[in-house]
Amino acid sequence: MASKDAMMIEAESHLVRLCIEAASQSRDAVESWRRQRRTLERMPSHLAGALLRRLLRRRLLHPSLLEVFKYCIEDIDLRGEISVDAEWMAYLGAFRYLRSLNVSGCRRITSSALWDITGMTNLKEVDLSQCSKVTDAGIRHLLSVSTLEKLHIAETGVTAEGISLLSSLVNLSLLDLGGLPVTDRALTSLQVLTKLQYLDLWGSEISNEGAAVLKVFPMLSFLNLAWTKVTELPNLSTLTCLNMSNCSVHSLFEGHGDKAPLTKLILAGASYSDVSKAFLYVATSSLFFLDMSNSFFNEFCFLSRMNALEHLDLSSTLIDDNSVEIIACIGANLRILILDRTGVTAAGLGILAGNVPTLQNISLSCTPADDLAISYISMVPSLKVINLSKTNINGLIHQAGNEPEWIHSLAALQNITCLERLDLEDTKVSDAALLPLTGLQQLTYLSLKSVFLTDTSLYVLQSLPKLTNLSLQDAVLTNAGIDSFNPPETLRTLDLWGCWLLTEDVLLQFCKRHPQIEVRHELVRNVQSDQDSSTSSTPSQSTLKMLQVKQKLGKMHVSQSNKKTFLDQRLKYSREELLALQSSPLSQVILLERDVI
Repeated sequence: MASKDAMMIEAESHLVRLCIEAASQSRDAVESWRRQRRTLERMPSHLAGALLRRLLRRRLLHPSLLEVFKYCIEDIDLRGEISVDAEWMAYLGAFRYLRSLNVSGCRRITSSALWDITGMTNLKEVDLSQCSKVTDAGIRHLLSVSTLEKLHIAETGVTAEGISLLSSLVNLSLLDLGGLPVTDRALTSLQVLTKLQYLDLWGSEISNEGAAVLKVFPMLSFLNLAWTKVTELPNLSTLTCLNMSNCSVHSLFEGHGDKAPLTKLILAGASYSDVSKAFLYVATSSLFFLDMSNSFFNEFCFLSRMNALEHLDLSSTLIDDNSVEIIACIGANLRILILDRTGVTAAGLGILAGNVPTLQNISLSCTPADDLAISYISMVPSLKVINLSKTNINGLIHQAGNEPEWIHSLAALQNITCLERLDLEDTKVSDAALLPLTGLQQLTYLSLKSVFLTDTSLYVLQSLPKLTNLSLQDAVLTNAGIDSFNPPETLRTLDLWGCWLLTEDVLLQFCKRHPQIEVRHELVRNVQSDQDSSTSSTPSQSTLKMLQVKQKLGKMHVSQSNKKTFLDQRLKYSREELLALQSSPLSQVILLERDVI
């Protein structure tokens, strides 16, 4: 009976999806049912929401069409839609049962546009983040919505005076003031918000004096003080999540009273006068998430009390093999360990092996890890994700003796039967080293980036049965290799960025043969951008300036990187060999590679 009910539910869901697809197929389809119905008031809210989202994705939703949804929509998410303006808000103001409105990043929204939602009786959540034209006048309009429980106004034009006005919204449980000029005085004026559980004050003007006010919020569980001048906090007995990234931390809490039951602590980029003292009054029995990345300290003894940790990020710190033993001592519950850009080597991983029985994700990008490290990593059978990008991995170990031979170091990974994701970008792995990867039957994501990879890699990797994402950047792939590539049925993304021998025609032919696969390549991107240029959105002036700066920096970095890669690839071949490679069949490449092996 249960099986029959499940089949009926599945059939009904499929029918609903087909109906929504037909209703949002084109402008003509929308206009057809729009002429027949003035409202969709009898449509269940979740189905109306699904239809509205589909129309929005397909750029078929316009302000006047909103009118048909005004009796059936409870939640609407328009974040980042550049066309949303006062006209849209005028229609949204008539949504009788609207509970949640998200217009974050809609830069045409002004304070006056918020007048249309004044007095709404069911509205509980409003997100105006990054709506820079919303000022204190807009806050005054919101004060009439007494039912508000969650308000996001980060990166708007609201001043300290406007923030003080929020004291009228006594039902607020979440308040996001990130990036606003919140002063100690403005924060003091919000003491009446006793239901507050979530408070975001990143980048504000709060000092230690203002932070002392935080203890008057009896239900506060989340607090973000990143990029502020706060150096110490009072005891906050209900706090479970704290972010003090890029702060100068002296002491997280006072030495008296109940300790905060922290479960998540983020201190990325923070500095310390004494890191052990900073943690002296932190209750560690329930702390399962700790991020101390991009911080410079050489004392790690404070970690020895954190036996409940499941997520530990020490990337870009001074940790090395000498300190890894502390992690091993608290590794019983670790699931995610991030050691990118540290001095941890194979010796340190040898200490960890056997002490992290539940570890599922380890990241060692930009470390001195080499092929010996793989043998220790393989002793952690619970791993699902391994990141060894930008390391000294070759994939082959030369074993000396009477008859010297090459040992496949990656073969050790076959001991990890549940491995799903492997990142070997910017290593020295070559075609000859990849054969053992065919034994990773659960692998879904493989990322490679090397000038030592050729068509042989495609031939080897096409046998991975569950592969969904394959990246072969900067490889010396030929048109013949792509033509002969028979991708796994599960493959959905193929990243060929930097494979400069490939031509546009061959790539487009591959896309036509395998429409389910998203191909990423310079030539494919250019074609897609030409096709989509007519519908592309225009960034605001501030965003455009930021993008231009990033683009200049990116060009500097890319040009240097491309120059190096370009030389590396062409130095391996003569002009005649390059021309031959472009038209060579896959079998010849494989034979040549086997001869080398």
